[in-house]
Amino acid sequence: MSLRRGLTWIGLIVAVAASLAIVILPAWIIFPFRAQTQQGIELSYFLRHWSPLITVVLAAAVAAIVFRLWQSARRWWSRALLVLAVLAAIPPIWFARQNHFEWMFQPLKKADYAKAVEASFLEDTDMVLTVSIQGESAAYPVRQLAYHHLVQDEVGGVPLVATY
Repeated sequence: MSLRRGLTWIGLIVAVAASLAIVILPAWIIFPFRAQTQQGIELSYFLRHWSPLITVVLAAAVAAIVFRLWQSARRWWSRALLVLAVLAAIPPIWFARQNHFEWMFQPLKKADYAKAVEASFLEDTDMVLTVSIQGESAAYPVRQLAYHHLVQDEVGGVPLVATY
């Protein structure tokens, strides 16, 4: 294999890996129940913003590289790898246009209630968000909201969304 052809194969692998990474990294950085930093969140949203364009550009690069390598690929497994490279570059284009953050953070659609004295799942030191409307009160554990980020509820006959 010539040096130029070897570098072209490396370029193909890098393009496919970058295409996959740009849609996987934002979800991995913001994965629930893991420490998050300001820089990590900023990077995640930056990648999320640019991933639709970048995945298309990388898929075009993969297609161009595959086209260039196809003629010199004499063995069946070389051509099979080229086909797999093209196929691997397609899903990131679709995932880049999905809001996978919403897949990770599902809102509580129906909040269950417990009297304060019966809420054995709460510790005395747990923080809660509370709301009182028309004489009715509700409290939402911050620990649960940290995962779901919001809860849809009705308090005192008024629909609301509590968020954290």
